[in-house]
Amino acid sequence: MHELAFRPLLRQAALIVLGALILLWTLLPLYHMLILSLTPVGEGFAGKLWPDAPTLDNYRIVLTQDNYYLSRFWLQLGNSVLVAFTSCVIVFACSLTASFAITRLRPRFAGFASHLALVTYLVPATFLAIPFYQVMGSYGLLGSRWALIITIATFATPYAIWVLQQNAGSVPRELDEAAEIDGASPWQIFRLVYLPLMVPTIVAVGAFAVMLSWNEYLYAFLLLSDEDRITLPVMLGQFLSDDSAPWPLMMVSGVLYSLPPAILYFLARRYMAAGLAAGSVKG
Repeated sequence: MHELAFRPLLRQAALIVLGALILLWTLLPLYHMLILSLTPVGEGFAGKLWPDAPTLDNYRIVLTQDNYYLSRFWLQLGNSVLVAFTSCVIVFACSLTASFAITRLRPRFAGFASHLALVTYLVPATFLAIPFYQVMGSYGLLGSRWALIITIATFATPYAIWVLQQNAGSVPRELDEAAEIDGASPWQIFRLVYLPLMVPTIVAVGAFAVMLSWNEYLYAFLLLSDEDRITLPVMLGQFLSDDSAPWPLMMVSGVLYSLPPAILYFLARRYMAAGLAAGSVKG
């Protein structure tokens, strides 16, 4: 009897220990990045858990672009913001209208289009890098930020359509019928009924599109070459091309670059949880 009574406690203790180890494993790289960002440039490879003389001068160097690798830091950060914002707008425009058409207008090909949105993910994105490069070259878009924007929107839109239509399926169609009785057009139903009810899912989809764009490196490296047009992840990758590169400055750039998505997550976490869970019990 005593053994049976202790089993739940032992199971709970084991889960707590496992959770603590996973949390430690997750936070360790972030701690290492933060410590290196406070370490003087000359002591970047000292391997200490805490620098002997922590300094904020590295942040000054990055913010004032007072280094060869960081001479276009603010411009490249602006490129990242521009690519993320524009690709998010395109994803919204395509996925919202497509999900509305599939779930509310119900054309004959709705079921096929619904499944086709996820079929696109059967091919890994890395396998499509060379085809995308050739396509963008054929249309004269290589080196343009539009090449990266279109590519990111292409990968984000199918998932956005799927998430939106799952949530839209849980919204009563009686609301559409009531609006139609009052003389509302499909566009008015979309604008006045559909969009307000989809706000949590729209926030979740927008956060997904922004994160995908913000963290994109492969296609940004492949499609962009001009120093004035590359995004910040590509610039951070250039630190690895030189053994004498100042790693503490790279870590400062990484800390600053991680702040916008972290702020976005904390501002939208309530909507993201609601949006991703909406429609999960109804296909």
